[in-house]
Parts: sequence; C-alpha cells; structure tokens
Amino acid sequence: MSTATAFARTTRLVLAATVWTVLAWAAVPHAAAQIPSLTLESLPRPSTPPPEKGPVVPAQVERWLKEARAHEHGDGYPRDPVRAAELYCRAARYGDAEAQYSLAWMLTNERGIERNDATAAHLFAAAAEQGHPQAQAMAQRMGDPQGDQPPCLRIPEPEQPPPAPPRPARPGTATGATARLLPPPPVPPNAPPQIVNFVQLVAPEYNLEPWLVLAVMAAESNFNAHALSPKNAAGLMQLIPETAARFGVRRITDPTQNIRGGMAYLRWLLAYFEGDITLALAAYNAGEGAVDRWRGVPPYAETRHYVRKILGLIGYRTTHRFDPAVVGPSPLAQRIREQLKAPR
Repeated sequence: MSTATAFARTTRLVLAATVWTVLAWAAVPHAAAQIPSLTLESLPRPSTPPPEKGPVVPAQVERWLKEARAHEHGDGYPRDPVRAAELYCRAARYGDAEAQYSLAWMLTNERGIERNDATAAHLFAAAAEQGHPQAQAMAQRMGDPQGDQPPCLRIPEPEQPPPAPPRPARPGTATGATARLLPPPPVPPNAPPQIVNFVQLVAPEYNLEPWLVLAVMAAESNFNAHALSPKNAAGLMQLIPETAARFGVRRITDPTQNIRGGMAYLRWLLAYFEGDITLALAAYNAGEGAVDRWRGVPPYAETRHYVRKILGLIGYRTTHRFDPAVVGPSPLAQRIREQLKAPR
C-alpha cells in the first residue's frame, strides 16, 4: 500500500470517528434530560405507618431512629429509602427531633422518595422548636409551614385500657348513668397525705377533680415542693414566674400558693379548650399558644411523653367539666376537634 493510500484511509477513519463522537455527544444532553425526569416521576411516596399497638417508650423511638438511619444509608441493611422514611415517620410522631429533621431532609432532597416541601416545612419547624440547629436553619429558609399537621406529626391515639366494669349501684340510688360512672383513679402512691387532703378540699373551688390535679403534680414535681426545672419552673405544680404572676401567685415557693396557682391555670386551660383534657395537659406543658399554633398536641418529645404519662395516671379519661365563664374558647377549638376526629 502506498503512502498516499494509507494516508487517505487514516483520514477517512479519523473523520468517521469524529462524526460518531459528535453525534454521540449531541445525544447526551437529550438523554440526560430524560433520565432524571423518568426517575423523579417513579419515586415512591411512603405510606403513613398505622398506629402503634400498646405503650411506646423512648427506647423504642430510639430503635426506630437507628434502624431508619441504617436503611437510609445502607448500613447493615439493604438501602431502602421508603422503609427509612416510614421508620422516621413513626419516631417523628412521638416527637423525636432528629427523626423529624431526617425525614424532612429526605423529602426536600428527593432521597429515594417523592419530594414534598409542604410536609418538610412542618417537620423542620417541629424539630427547630425543640432546638435542633440544622432544622432551625432549614426552617428559617423555608418559612412558616402552611396548613394542618401532616400525618407524621399528628399525635398517636392514646393507648386505651379495657373498659372497666360498671360499679354496682348503691342501695336506694338510681341505676343507669350514675351506676356506669368509672371509679376515680387511685391516688399516686407517693403522694403525701397532707397534700392529698389539701387538694381534695380545695380542688372543688376551682371546679377540678382532685385526681387530675394530683396526676399533674406527680408528673410535674413528683410532689417535691422544692423542685426547680432548668426552665425556672418551681414548686409542686412547676409554675414559671410568668404563669405565677398571671394567676396571682406572690410567693411561688409557698406550697399552698403554688398549688392554687396551678389549679387556677388548669381551670383556665380546661375552659379554653372546652374540657379537652389532652389539649389542656399539652398546654400546661408547652403553653396554649403552642397548642393553637400546632392545632393540637405540639410534636415535641417532652410534651407528648408528658401527656401520655398523665393520661395513663388518670385512666385515659379525656374530658372534664369546665366553666365557660372563665375564658372564651380557643379560636381554633372547633378546628382542633375536627382534626383529632379525622381519620389517621
């Protein structure tokens, strides 16, 4: 083969390769534009896990969080974003800030699940209000969440014990509704007798059942008159100075004034939430403003544990008499009730 022929053949091969490269290169942007679109359209939306059966303790929530991380990152488990999101959701419902943040991050970054900025904004806000620094930064960027709480932030239904048998009617009394009334919950075993006697004597003045006051006191201070929290809540009913002043308590460390101040606040909260014990307890712990803002029990771990603990102490009673003359109802009371009754 002559030099000229070889040169011509090499030139044809180079030109053919160049044309092929150009054509292939021209096709790449089109393919790249199509692949993400197809991928995003096929991303799954995790379903909301059903309510848990039986009591849930903080250790169980921590296990859900640990397992969710493993599924998200493929650490010891096959990588499964949907399973991770569902486990984060379970922990988020019980107020775990890390789970709330992690699920929100998956939703905003499409980490194997469908994007949902509206739900993510609620989750970031919930974690931010519990002091999660990364969530605080994200919540500031996303702004105030809109609409009702998403399912992964709604408080789980309280564990319901088997219905108690009706009390037999006393001789000479009518049967029916009176006979079906449940007996009062037992007095907390470590409640000092003098405190029990005082509460039983004074609670009716505030239109309160003594068992509710004693249960709140047990959860707040464990009947320690000298208890002081990191948030500066003091005494048997753990009043903060602002609440003490609001209800006329001059000496917050005085047990009598402290108990009366706590009773006055409970009476006010029950009127504000129209006898809803769950919402009143949540507000006693987190403030009525937080309950209004979240349209229900705030998604804070401390508050949800607090509410579950006291509901257990009082036999899961959820309603209490109230005096509408004390204060008008919450402007969101009707909406809160509708949300709590909505299908989960």
